Amino acid sequence: MTAGQSFPVQKNERIVLQISGINHSGEGVGRYRGLAVFVPGAAPGDQVVAEVSDVKKNYARARLLGIKTASPARREPECGRFSRCGGCRLQHINYGEQLMLKTILVKDSLARIAGLEKVKVRAAAGMEHPWHYRNKVHFQVEERPDKIALGFYEEGTHNLTAFFNEGACPGTGCLLVDDELNKLAALIEKLLNRHRGPFGRRILPQKRQSRFFRHIVLRKGFFTGEVMAVLVTGSGEWPGEKAFVKELLSLRPGLVSLVRNINDGPPGVLFGKKSRCLAGREHIKDRLGHLIFRISPSSFYQVNPVQTLVLYNKVQQYAALTGRETVVDAYSGIGSIALFLAGRAKRVYGLEALPDAVADARKNAALNKITNAEFLTGKVESLIPILAAQGQRPEVVVLDPPRHGCGREVLEAVVQMQVPRLVYVSCNPATLARDLRYFADNGYLVDEVQPVDMFPWTAHVECVVLMSRL
Repeated sequence: MTAGQSFPVQKNERIVLQISGINHSGEGVGRYRGLAVFVPGAAPGDQVVAEVSDVKKNYARARLLGIKTASPARREPECGRFSRCGGCRLQHINYGEQLMLKTILVKDSLARIAGLEKVKVRAAAGMEHPWHYRNKVHFQVEERPDKIALGFYEEGTHNLTAFFNEGACPGTGCLLVDDELNKLAALIEKLLNRHRGPFGRRILPQKRQSRFFRHIVLRKGFFTGEVMAVLVTGSGEWPGEKAFVKELLSLRPGLVSLVRNINDGPPGVLFGKKSRCLAGREHIKDRLGHLIFRISPSSFYQVNPVQTLVLYNKVQQYAALTGRETVVDAYSGIGSIALFLAGRAKRVYGLEALPDAVADARKNAALNKITNAEFLTGKVESLIPILAAQGQRPEVVVLDPPRHGCGREVLEAVVQMQVPRLVYVSCNPATLARDLRYFADNGYLVDEVQPVDMFPWTAHVECVVLMSRL
């Protein structure tokens, strides 16, 4: 903001707002004298009193001070930590309303970013029981003077909201996480405090102090019941390790995998390169539809197994395979979509840049006795032209990129192959809209979009899109 500019609101000004929607972060959105104002904790239909905390050229942010008139969609959050924890943003809004809002978010992104106002967008597919759905959880570990605590960081900070044995809802854990994993986390916190031992502080290259205990990652095979615990620590001896393992296994004898990962890297890095299996196997298995998947500590595997089946069944429906098609699964990860489609295709190629993920995909193919799937290591934009040069002309390409969407080279390579049918799986409506605009400008019809609510009570929404060549 420069001198002489006049804005509808000023920082610290108190205003009354009518909330009309939410943004992609789950914040309530209202307009004050034409300027969009984002208010965390506000629900569509609320009339609120808010204090402006930041003013930008095209929007402002404000703190919720009070609710003059509550929306019919407003509900009391189940979790007592809701206002502090950074895990979910929408517990104050009825679940049915959340699904409607997510559908609107997708439609708005397609219209505003891509100019695709007339595309058919189905209602978001939700869950019958939208609690305790996560089969994976990553807890931060905080070493306090008197104890070790597990929890999540508050949004945008490194302030830990502890989840066990203190504060609101003591001992209940996270309401989005599988209940067995919550109980295991509480037990691990208790045993870490019992067997923590004396540790010296470690100095990182950035001169920041590091904890010895850094993260606890828990995973569960939803359909197999197999459970994994990964303790991410600094290097060096842990005097209490053997006693910790012995007591944990005596209290939790069904634990399939217990791994210690060594990470002396910067704070933003979850896993280090070295791991040691403390008990059981280095992986667990889970069933997805008719397939078995091997899941290692760092494997990407969808965290909501119930909705993953909804998502993959929609991918299969849109692919419309008859057994004669060649399919390319771009950004194939551990091969879950490629293998899910292999039984209905002539040949499937999975393209993935991460060598460890490709190794897992090949193991999963062997585990399921699938012989018509081949997994290639490399960048998608490099591998697609190689397949074309080899005479491979896929009838279907599935794109499942990370949040930043497909690179321009990927979009160009797919268009050059003149693939008859495209299926795009997206976790970010904004980059999805950008990429769909490119396909629409280069010979493709966007037939239909199906939003899927993979993460209830958060603002995230996934989409499956069908496109056909004109």
